[in-house]
Amino acid sequence: MSTETPFSPEAPHPRQTLGYLIKLFQRHGLGAKSKLGQNFLIDLNLLDLVARSGELSPQDAVLEVGTGTGSLTGRMALEAGCVTTAEIDPGFARMARELLGANPKVRLVEGDALQNKNTMNPDLIEAWKEHAARHGCTRLKLVANLPYAVAVPVMTNLLIDGPVPDRMVGMVQWEIAERMMAVPGTKQYASLAVICQALGDVTIVRRIPPRSFFPPPKVDSAIVQVVSNPEKRALVDKLATPTVPGPRRLRDFLRDLYCHRRKNLRGGLVAMQGRDLTKKFVDEGLARLGIPGEVRAEALDVATHLRLCEVFG
Repeated sequence: MSTETPFSPEAPHPRQTLGYLIKLFQRHGLGAKSKLGQNFLIDLNLLDLVARSGELSPQDAVLEVGTGTGSLTGRMALEAGCVTTAEIDPGFARMARELLGANPKVRLVEGDALQNKNTMNPDLIEAWKEHAARHGCTRLKLVANLPYAVAVPVMTNLLIDGPVPDRMVGMVQWEIAERMMAVPGTKQYASLAVICQALGDVTIVRRIPPRSFFPPPKVDSAIVQVVSNPEKRALVDKLATPTVPGPRRLRDFLRDLYCHRRKNLRGGLVAMQGRDLTKKFVDEGLARLGIPGEVRAEALDVATHLRLCEVFG
């Protein structure tokens, strides 16, 4: 019989240290899988920082992707109205259920958080919404030590297609955090920066060294925060067509444009697949916008990308 103490709303979850994890994994016959991006925080202060950065309250329904041992899940359940947590690894899902115990504030969904690269798993989203309604939560938030393999699609899919969280706090690779925060004219600046900054306010909470995880990843990580910005989203929503919402139209346009980032803007627009943009149409459109065709897309700010999408998207 396991000696772990089930989580209860009145008592904090066992503290996730290196020694605790090693014994826990041995007891359950589990190990971290690199292909799933499983790296577990062993710095207790950072685990608390992730939870605190979510600014959780009883009005918040939290989505966590990557339950792992359930340590962050249990920590967040102390303050949030409820937590819906997704775990793709059956072994870790079984262990987390045992460790978390019968807590009505926690709902664990076993399976992939994604249906595909551009779509969240609809069953997970429905479970999140139902759990929020059951507990009377009025705000949605994503707070997670995100598996590296799904960090970008999870955060961008929620930003683009929703349900849009009021706040997202995720652990990501440092390179990804840099790309999300990048400014025009830098090598990191591309479609990810534009879509994140067009729909929200992005900040890096903390840079995290590999030694803070077990097993340690080969790169630094970062706690990144994206706060939804309704005024910015309203501008993107204006790009909508009768069949395509504005955020999705912008994402598709950026994807096609940045497939050709070595070309100048004029060449990149003409080369976009499936759009049949003639050189004459592109030249006339750029002239109306007052944008020189010789510049590169990565030199242009977010607002200019929106104008380009309106004409060429």
